[in-house]
Amino acid sequence: MSEDILRHRYTDGRPNLRRFHQARWDEPIIFELSREGQRGILVPEVEPGIRERVGDVLGVLPEKMRRKKPPALPELAQPQVLRHYVRLSQENLGTDLNIDVGQGTCTMKYSPKINDQLARSPKVTELHPLQPEETVQGILEVMYRFEQILKEISGMDRFSLQPGAGSAAIYTNASIIRAYHRMRGEQDQRDEIITTIFSHPSNAACARTAGFKIITLYPDEDGYPDLEALKAVVSERTAGLMITNPEDTGIYNPRIAEFVRVVHDAGGLCAYDQANANGILGITRARDAGFDLCHFNLHKTFSTPHGCGGPGAGVVGATEELVRFLPVPLVEFDGQRYYLDYDRPDSIGKIRPFYGNVSVILKAYAWVMSLGAEGLRQVAEIAVLNNNYLLHKMLEIPGVSAPYARGKHRIEQVRYSWQGLTEETGVHSEQIGLRAADFGVHYWTSHHPWIVPEPCTLEPTESYTKDELDEYVAILAHVAEEARTDPEKVRTAPHNSTIHTIDHAPLDDPSRWAMTWRAYRRKVEGKGEA
Repeated sequence: MSEDILRHRYTDGRPNLRRFHQARWDEPIIFELSREGQRGILVPEVEPGIRERVGDVLGVLPEKMRRKKPPALPELAQPQVLRHYVRLSQENLGTDLNIDVGQGTCTMKYSPKINDQLARSPKVTELHPLQPEETVQGILEVMYRFEQILKEISGMDRFSLQPGAGSAAIYTNASIIRAYHRMRGEQDQRDEIITTIFSHPSNAACARTAGFKIITLYPDEDGYPDLEALKAVVSERTAGLMITNPEDTGIYNPRIAEFVRVVHDAGGLCAYDQANANGILGITRARDAGFDLCHFNLHKTFSTPHGCGGPGAGVVGATEELVRFLPVPLVEFDGQRYYLDYDRPDSIGKIRPFYGNVSVILKAYAWVMSLGAEGLRQVAEIAVLNNNYLLHKMLEIPGVSAPYARGKHRIEQVRYSWQGLTEETGVHSEQIGLRAADFGVHYWTSHHPWIVPEPCTLEPTESYTKDELDEYVAILAHVAEEARTDPEKVRTAPHNSTIHTIDHAPLDDPSRWAMTWRAYRRKVEGKGEA
């Protein structure tokens, strides 16, 4: 019997494609399911004794802080709420369901469920950020200890755990660079940030938001950031370098220390975007390359779930010279107790409320403690091994290439190109990804602009086995063959999945955007712009 099962799953040692058909519900959003008068829970009346003791709570609120009418929340009974969210969950793809190597640059790895259980403990969920410090010594100790780990991993002198995501961390770095030059009386002079086209786009976007002009470097013919181009643009106007390494191509810049030296010689600071750190943990450190600042994405490298765009945490590290500018508060330990230090007059202030995304920090701390130093290095080694095995297998598919650094190993991901297949069949990378969803796997192209033509970016991390990587490649090879033999089937995909093709017109027209349900209703009812 077991031989029959194995024969069904494999042919000539290669995995057969899984039969997949995802649940597809014509599911309204929860506001459209609302029916006036339905209730999921009846909130008990305030007991007379409590009312007498507390008094009129609403009456003590300033008039301008009181709602004119109750919030327009959806009204549903519990069964309708349950069915709604279960149906939505059946339409998801994610690392708990499928082989998720197709989300390049995002480091989608397995998140141990015990860490989720730990973060859901009432000992964590019932904490309040305004509690007296003596009542939250446990979580402050976790945060303090995790900072010491991050210092060892990066070589930096202090960390802020406050930023709520990678982009928030990058904005923090840009703000610190601005504060440093302001203190030196050079803020008006040093108004340029240098980055690279294959660094995370947030480096350019966040630096621009912080008030800097952006200079973007392009790669040389081997895919490395061009050192001569850097030397040509540094000047007395250079505030800093904000760079991802390895970049989103998976190519590690071996001249990174020289890049840092060139910018330092010009009087600028250097911030290391380590969102792609999964392949270098325990192998290289930001401080050893001379960087002044760095950040990690806990919801990538440190295995906390992305959660469809949140919650995240981007932790920022600084050398001693720049510690004074880190957001307040920092967690300190005086040998007896842990406390929050707000007395930091040169701080850039706050990046988000309170002092960090505590549940994410706790999960990341638990993940690191379960691995130890040797385990963290093994994470990097397996991630690099998986990625280069995947690179070898992908290049066996006719029509696929890996531009730049030809014949060389990559670190943790690769930005591939389907240009050859597109020129042969007319099928585009986005269409290949939609057809791949019919087999239950995820697929991502790349950040715009598409410097690599017809791109797809794959990052296998350390979480996936050789068999799973073989299965993923087999799916893409099958789709590539379909593009040659039945291109219309690929162009009209997906057929078995809930995802759909995107109409780019609304995305390109800000007047058609709606960020909230109320804004959407105003638009569809013709009541003007949101």
